[in-house]
This record gives sequence, C-alpha cells and structure tokens, in this order.
Amino acid sequence: MTNLSIIAQLIVAISIVIVWVFRFDNIEKEFKEYGLNTLMRSAVGSAKIALATLLVAGIWYPSLVLIPALLMAFLMVSAQYFHFKVNNPWQKRMPSLFLLLLCLFIAAVSLNLFT
Repeated sequence: MTNLSIIAQLIVAISIVIVWVFRFDNIEKEFKEYGLNTLMRSAVGSAKIALATLLVAGIWYPSLVLIPALLMAFLMVSAQYFHFKVNNPWQKRMPSLFLLLLCLFIAAVSLNLFT
C-alpha cells in the first residue's frame, strides 16, 4: 500500500503544480466566476503549493504526510462546494473530486487503516 500512496502523493503534487503554475489563467477565471478575490486566490494557491511540496517530502519523511493530505482534502471539498455553487458541469468537478479521493487514500494509508 505504501507504494500506491507514494504514487498518489506524486499525482496530487504534480497535478497541483500543473494547474496552479502552468494553467494559472484558468484559475483566475474560475475564482472570478466563484466571486472570490485575488487575496483568497493567492492564499489558496500558496497553501496548495506548500501542501503539495510537503506531500513530496513525505515520500522520504512519512511523518509529514497526514496533515498535508487532510488539509489538501479540505481544499478539494471546498473546490467541490464552489463547483456546485455555480452549477459547473461534471467535467469541471471531476478533477477536484479525484484529488479529494486520492488525498483521503493517502491519509488512510498514513494512518495504517489498510493493514
């Protein structure tokens, strides 16, 4: 299970970097659509990048994994809320839902719930 958790950590971290660094124009549009200001967007982006970094560091230091996974899951639940709030189609909701499930899986492995 540990290897699957490491793969999940990398998927979450790489996805966050791709979206928040290389596809930032989409993030700007979405936050405007949700009615959130630039300060909130910057805070969320900074938190996600920091948490993604901790998930990668957790590959070598497993004690770092649980809290970032749970906090990232919370951010993904928040993303789901805003997708539902503006009635986005399922195609837009699926990435954050998938990342939410991965974060919960990472947290569960970190807590040894699968042994």
